[in-house]
Amino acid sequence: MVLDNTIFPTEAEVPEKFKVQERDQREYLINGKMRVWNGAMQEITSPICIRDANGKVTRKRLGSTPMLSVDESFSVLEAAVNAYKGGRGFWPSLSLGKRVEYTEKFVAEMIKARTDVVNLLMWEIGKTEKDAAKEFDRTVDYINETIKAVKELDMNSARFIKSEGILALVKRSPIGKVLCMGPYNYPLNETYTTLIPALMMGNTVVFKPAKHGVLLHQPLLKAYNVFPDGVINTVYGEGKEIIGPMMRTGKFDALAFIGSCGVANAIMREHPMLTRLKPILGLGAKNPSIIMKDANLETAVREGVLGALSYNGQRCTALKIHFAHRSIADEYVARLSAAVDNLVVGMPWTPNAFITPLPEVGYPQKMRAYEDDAKSKGAKVMNAKGGQIINTIYTPAVMYPVNDTMDLYEKEQFGPIIPVVPFDDMEEIYSFAERVRLGQQTGMFSLDPDKIGMMVDIFSNQYSRINLNAQCQRGPDNLPFSGRGDSAVGTLDIEAALRAFSIRTVFATKDDPVNRELVKKVLKGDKSQFLSTDYYI
Repeated sequence: MVLDNTIFPTEAEVPEKFKVQERDQREYLINGKMRVWNGAMQEITSPICIRDANGKVTRKRLGSTPMLSVDESFSVLEAAVNAYKGGRGFWPSLSLGKRVEYTEKFVAEMIKARTDVVNLLMWEIGKTEKDAAKEFDRTVDYINETIKAVKELDMNSARFIKSEGILALVKRSPIGKVLCMGPYNYPLNETYTTLIPALMMGNTVVFKPAKHGVLLHQPLLKAYNVFPDGVINTVYGEGKEIIGPMMRTGKFDALAFIGSCGVANAIMREHPMLTRLKPILGLGAKNPSIIMKDANLETAVREGVLGALSYNGQRCTALKIHFAHRSIADEYVARLSAAVDNLVVGMPWTPNAFITPLPEVGYPQKMRAYEDDAKSKGAKVMNAKGGQIINTIYTPAVMYPVNDTMDLYEKEQFGPIIPVVPFDDMEEIYSFAERVRLGQQTGMFSLDPDKIGMMVDIFSNQYSRINLNAQCQRGPDNLPFSGRGDSAVGTLDIEAALRAFSIRTVFATKDDPVNRELVKKVLKGDKSQFLSTDYYI
């Protein structure tokens, strides 16, 4: 089946429930105030195209967002600096329990914006209705689970330790001022997995939305404003223009960034004191699926399709390359191709839609370039419907046989192409892991305990998560989420994120009658937020 422009709707064909009004957002949050920007604006268009009466399709205009100047971005940064006040500000001085109360108010306000945010997730980045709703709801769950973890952390640290004649109290303190930048594929959920822990541990934040998925944060500005003045501040504009100058001031203490390794390195290099900047980074991945000759092919195909193509393959946890043992490779490819061709291609609201428009301009052509390179070196598109470009849509392509001379072998395609590599010996896969140096996860498919044990022992030194007979994924959120090599810096499960955005601080004194009495007086008189054994229930 060859698709054409009729896959895109006319304005009248957009279901009433999902219609969207253009919004030109001029406001941004700085020091607790909504400031209006009267300068240059960034046009926001949707990957969802609209078909006119002549059959022509164009990206729908959604609105615009501020393109702040460097000077204005400095004002945003100064608001965070002043709110932190060298650790003497209201927010960093507040107890964990009090910060929980503010965060609970934030969640209550956030939920009010659910319908608007979910619709904008669909229009801005092409996420299906089901996945957009799931992203919002999972984010709310994540915040609530983080609140529980903070309460437990508060409770566990509310006691003194006596050791070797020293009386001590160990608690976690904030790092300082954090620049938070999330990714466009999960512009709400992945952003909040750093933003919320950073805030709850007492840091002040400058938040820059991703390049796609910007407008969906507008309905949340009111919710951000429940936090005290200057605790969270939003900055908009061209990253290359404003991020570097802000970094060069040396005033940021941490960078929370999810995106490419190259961009992360470029941002960090701008900081004048790298040893003073703490990076919390989620970066690239080239997660391999390994299908052994004894694998259950039905399971391998089902999980392979989900792992490779959920949200068009635009996930760091996607299965980016499939190694199939040569003895079953042809059968695996045939089954995989049939399963991929059965996926529904359509708009985010199309019933059972799995493949949707790609948000970034020119991305289908980028996928075509990978495809052409592989074809020139001996691979073919194996599925009948694969590799079609209809404006912002690229229909998923199964490429086979892929080898180590092709771009698809080593580069992260971050899109709906499934490269399949036939292999004879496991050494080929171990060498792939050493060569690529993107050690986030792997999915291995086998029913042989001996082979499973062998692979686990080796992959545990090459990848941060090993999935048996299952796709790669982030959740559950209480499991570690990290990566080796160029895939990540730091670990971002719920508890680890709280630790990442804080530092253990020790109060200590000699354990003698005079000092014990002094400490008691501080405690009884509530003289210190830090030096307290109270905790939030």
